[in-house]
Amino acid sequence: MSRPHAPHARFFRARHLLTPLLLVLALSACAPAPVHNPIAQWVPSPNFDARRPVLIVIHFTNEHSAEQALHTLRTANSGGPVSSHYLVGNDGRIYQLVADSERAWHAGAGHWGTITDVNSASIGIELDNDGDSPFTQVQIDSLLRLLADLTDRFRIPRTQIIGHEDLAPGRKDDPGPRFPWQQLAQAGFGLWPRVALVDPPPGFDPWSALGLIGYPLDDRSATVRSFHHHFRGMDGDTLDDQDLRILFALSRQLGATGGTTPSGG
Repeated sequence: MSRPHAPHARFFRARHLLTPLLLVLALSACAPAPVHNPIAQWVPSPNFDARRPVLIVIHFTNEHSAEQALHTLRTANSGGPVSSHYLVGNDGRIYQLVADSERAWHAGAGHWGTITDVNSASIGIELDNDGDSPFTQVQIDSLLRLLADLTDRFRIPRTQIIGHEDLAPGRKDDPGPRFPWQQLAQAGFGLWPRVALVDPPPGFDPWSALGLIGYPLDDRSATVRSFHHHFRGMDGDTLDDQDLRILFALSRQLGATGGTTPSGG
């Protein structure tokens, strides 16, 4: 380049160097500042970390396509606005709608063990399913990949994976009796009997066992229906002998590990 144009060259080089810096400053100005209580003196400590979810809740969308579900999860609908952290399509595609660190509106009223504000303590995963059709294998494969990622990153116990109906019996019925909980258990996810099923001893209390697992006991018939969906793949609201064997096995497992429902927060 000829000498008379050198000042212009220096200008363009300087502008080129300044552009990324200005972009960083602009983004910093847009980033939300930490919220400090105005009535207290801010004396920051480095001894903290982000709140971690301790539970994963699986749902079905009860809609007819991933596109329809994505619309519902991103807008206000007749029941009010809802969301989830993830949606897994029946083709196996994984969508994320809410950051893992944020509180999605997926669980609603209900509780699991000592966790009473489930939204604040959990990650919600919706599965593209109309509630009547079988779940596709490619969808379950993607779910297993997602569960491995989430449990590893957030150190969520792999037993702490439940269905929406487990925490809200009678109010919700998803993911329903068609969901393959046993397949998840074979991959290492969810609570499932790992010992031989035997008759419980005299005096065994199945309701205490259901409460130990985490189930609400406000409506016992509804709780049994949710338990049947999860562990038997069937309907019915009355406990039978096989239920007692399953509950005895689960209570023995939980007794050996000190329980399965840490408090939220």
